[in-house]
Amino acid sequence: MGRVLVVDDEPDVLLLCRLNLQQRGHQVLEASEGGRALELARERHPDVIVLDLMLPGIDGYDVLEALQADAATSDIPIVVLTAKSLRADRDRSRGLGASAFLTKPFLPSELCEVVDSLVSIDPAG
Repeated sequence: MGRVLVVDDEPDVLLLCRLNLQQRGHQVLEASEGGRALELARERHPDVIVLDLMLPGIDGYDVLEALQADAATSDIPIVVLTAKSLRADRDRSRGLGASAFLTKPFLPSELCEVVDSLVSIDPAG
């Protein structure tokens, strides 16, 4: 399938995402803070990024902005996975280029379906 970068500062969420995405055949990269997420996105160019908004250091909004501003990463679909459930958070994420928005707690099957659909429409895939 695809290479997925999961960015979250909660080890339990990283584990849940990793196990479920790997079970679907995806290769999973992980980052627990925004700066590392940007490095991995530029170095490994994942097919999809699953991004939390509340991160230490560089937050998810800033990561979204940086990814969209960089020609090397602007084409990577981003799934925001966050505990922030306000419409303003959803709208801001979409405005910054997010392809999908899921709130925590989440169904791993729903995350996998969204990631699968984004990998399958990847222009490079």
